[in-house]
Amino acid sequence: MRIYLIGYMGSGKSTVGRELAQALNLQFIDLDDYIEEKNFKTIPEIFASAGEEGFRKAEQQALHEVSEFENVVIATGGGAPCFFDNMEVIKRTGISVYMNGTPRILAERLMNSKTERPLIKGKSEAELIEFIDETLGKRDHWYKQSDYEIGFDYDIQTSEVLSVLKL
Repeated sequence: MRIYLIGYMGSGKSTVGRELAQALNLQFIDLDDYIEEKNFKTIPEIFASAGEEGFRKAEQQALHEVSEFENVVIATGGGAPCFFDNMEVIKRTGISVYMNGTPRILAERLMNSKTERPLIKGKSEAELIEFIDETLGKRDHWYKQSDYEIGFDYDIQTSEVLSVLKL
């Protein structure tokens, strides 16, 4: 079994993924953490040294690797489904759940996050909402290919994901 959690940064993929994996007695993999461990660099360091294109190639390679693991819940990076053949790999190898929040909710969550995120660094809340709205417009096509979609106002409960997956 492979369950992929997809959605915009700050949608709770990692938090829900850990809880979901524990509830189902599966291994949890945060794709960004996996990339950092494999490359001995943080995501911001990869962006700084290789640019977004270099990061996206590392992300694709990492996704291909974890797509062969069994009995896992995988929290992808926000952009992972939108590049190369990544969404095809996700669809072919597992069940995908799109965690869908509004730009305002995502911005609020990201403004309160301690995680450094290169794509949004230095943006005001208004700029962030506009950026998220624009980016979601571009990514929606990819995200909507998921097997399931869960909309949320602020937090997604693991029980909601289990219910949608009928597990």
